[in-house]
Amino acid sequence: MENNAQIMEIVANQLGRTISEIHEDTDLEAAGYDSLDVLETMFALEETFKIKIPYDANDREAMGLKTVGDIVKMVEIILAKRGAA
Repeated sequence: MENNAQIMEIVANQLGRTISEIHEDTDLEAAGYDSLDVLETMFALEETFKIKIPYDANDREAMGLKTVGDIVKMVEIILAKRGAA
């Protein structure tokens, strides 16, 4: 749960909103996310969680990132893989 709060804070900061305005079902596109926002968020997540995100800036759709919850799931999967390694 702590990871969720950190991720939501990163997203809220990127959008210039308060964390109370961000939920797992928040649609990134509807919230105003653009490709630069996504890229900056990926960098912030990598730094915060000390992970490597296999992100292709030219193919955002390939990752299926449509909501904040999608970002949370992605980070959780990467952290779980790192823990199993």
